[in-house]
Amino acid sequence: MFFCAISGEPPQDPVISSKSGHVYERRLVLKYITENGTDPVTGEKLEESDLVSVKASPNAVAPRPPTHSSIPALLTALQNEWDALVLETFTLKQQYNSTRQELSYALYSQDAASRVIARLMRERDAAREALANVQASMGISAAPSGDVEMAEQSAPAGNALPEKVIADIEETHQALSALRKKRKAPPGYATPAQVKTFSSKHTIPSLHSASPAGITSIRVSSTNPTQLLTGGNDGIVQLYDRATDKVLASLKGHTKKIHHVAFRERDGHPTLLLSSGADKLARVWSIDSASGEYRPRTTIKTHKGEVTGLVVHPTSTLVVLASQDKTYSLHDLNDFSQLYRSPAAEEAYSSLAVHPDGTILAVGTPTSTIHIYDVRSGDIAATLVPPENTPFTVNSLSFSENGYHLLAPNSLSSVGIWDLRKQKLGHSIPLGDGFKVNSVVYDYSAQLLGVAGNEGARVYAHKTWEELAHFEEGGEVSDITFGAESKEIWGASGREVRIWGLAE
Repeated sequence: MFFCAISGEPPQDPVISSKSGHVYERRLVLKYITENGTDPVTGEKLEESDLVSVKASPNAVAPRPPTHSSIPALLTALQNEWDALVLETFTLKQQYNSTRQELSYALYSQDAASRVIARLMRERDAAREALANVQASMGISAAPSGDVEMAEQSAPAGNALPEKVIADIEETHQALSALRKKRKAPPGYATPAQVKTFSSKHTIPSLHSASPAGITSIRVSSTNPTQLLTGGNDGIVQLYDRATDKVLASLKGHTKKIHHVAFRERDGHPTLLLSSGADKLARVWSIDSASGEYRPRTTIKTHKGEVTGLVVHPTSTLVVLASQDKTYSLHDLNDFSQLYRSPAAEEAYSSLAVHPDGTILAVGTPTSTIHIYDVRSGDIAATLVPPENTPFTVNSLSFSENGYHLLAPNSLSSVGIWDLRKQKLGHSIPLGDGFKVNSVVYDYSAQLLGVAGNEGARVYAHKTWEELAHFEEGGEVSDITFGAESKEIWGASGREVRIWGLAE
């Protein structure tokens, strides 16, 4: 008994393809040939003349279907519909198998391409490290020209800043770097042994609004260490005096949460309070000599995305901003004019830090990388890429005061100390799988580094990397900063500011 290769049923009028040898029902294969001109199974070109009838014995001839409406006519119509359905199902099976083969090939090709890219990146990193070692051995410093990540070179030709501003930056750099070369730990600062004895000293409750609650950023005044500047989820900036236990100023203007706050304190110049937020704005306030109250000085509307970084430059005459719109900008704090805005990068900026000497800045990204730029020219100087890990956002950065190291998250649950001289990760401090980093900071002595996260605050010793203190009583700490001479640590937890230090 024969079976049709299309329908899988015994054929009433069997024919054999002289090219493939397959048996078909004549009416089905003729319909297929009429539509496609090929053998249904092999795909070879096939004509009706290539079909050979199979002579069955005894001879049986199917009755001629009636032409009038009747039950036999309906049965014939149903038979025709069934034939069409069988043909369509057969075609769909062929297309399905072909699509599966194409998809398998595409997946294998993509996997091979990914492996090649990963290998090339490893070879590139190895070549960079070898070049850096050769330059170090020959005493040659790496020139900060060009994008080591092969990003499009989009910085403007020539100097990006006015000559006078560059001269001020150079002068500050020369003065600070000369001191830093001979720098030792400042006398009077807290030692690692003292930090081990730190305990809770004071809690400032109920700052900012209850809805939406939470302090997002804190800074302690360097000239008046009892004064604290905070920014909150409520879009308000508050200046608090611990000595009098009063809020000295509650500054409104932002329409969304505050990302960063900062003091500008310089001899011979008025103190400025600065803030940046999710409303794409940066604001500046100063005290009004007539009323004794803080008044708005300017609103910076340069950026088109959330302003995720705000740092006062070491010259004290500039403020640097970074934004999710993939640019950073420099502004004059004397006349509040915009001096420079970088070309748009390939990635948004999620954090910002300026080197203590003022010649370079670092920006973090949501894709784990850190880009370092020359402030004077706008050229990229280096790109720091952590070892292969799950992608994470670099949401906080801090240069050490010795100028050699950069502290930043280097995975979802660890922080890394980058050696800027070798442009490589010098050490990584694991924090535990459940720890989420909110903020990192070096103290002025460069002996201590602090980490704030969802499991509290921690303090580590530089070089030995020993954990010196672990504060969990306040729950999540959103931001952390060191007080005067690092003898106190201030942390924001919810609507509270907690102060840890030596027992009085």
